[in-house]
Amino acid sequence: MPASAQQDLTGVWNGLYSYADGRSVAFVATLIEHGSTLTGATHEPCTRGRVRALYATLAGSRQGSAVGFRKTYDAAVPGYHVVDYAGTLNADATEIEGRWTIAGAWSGKFMMIRESRTAASAERAVKARA
Repeated sequence: MPASAQQDLTGVWNGLYSYADGRSVAFVATLIEHGSTLTGATHEPCTRGRVRALYATLAGSRQGSAVGFRKTYDAAVPGYHVVDYAGTLNADATEIEGRWTIAGAWSGKFMMIRESRTAASAERAVKARA
């Protein structure tokens, strides 16, 4: 069994999601894994509007190295959507990389790295793999 299947994803993750035009947004996610179920929350800077930060809840699952979750933004900020994330956990369970999708509107790449690495490291890694 790969190491990623044996390690719990519970913890704080630094992440970065990017758009096709090269823009990117850093975020922090707290994941809680119970069995194959994932729950949690995120916060990130707001890139438009008057609000400084955006908050969202996470709900999803993990099967081996396949990780998927739905991010639902706080309803207090209109215009932000539900976002689906599908990614792959690396062998030592320290990185999740994949794609995010807003149905019928946008999509792009994302990467999440455990708290021990910084969001700047995530940004460099995402850009290097683009």
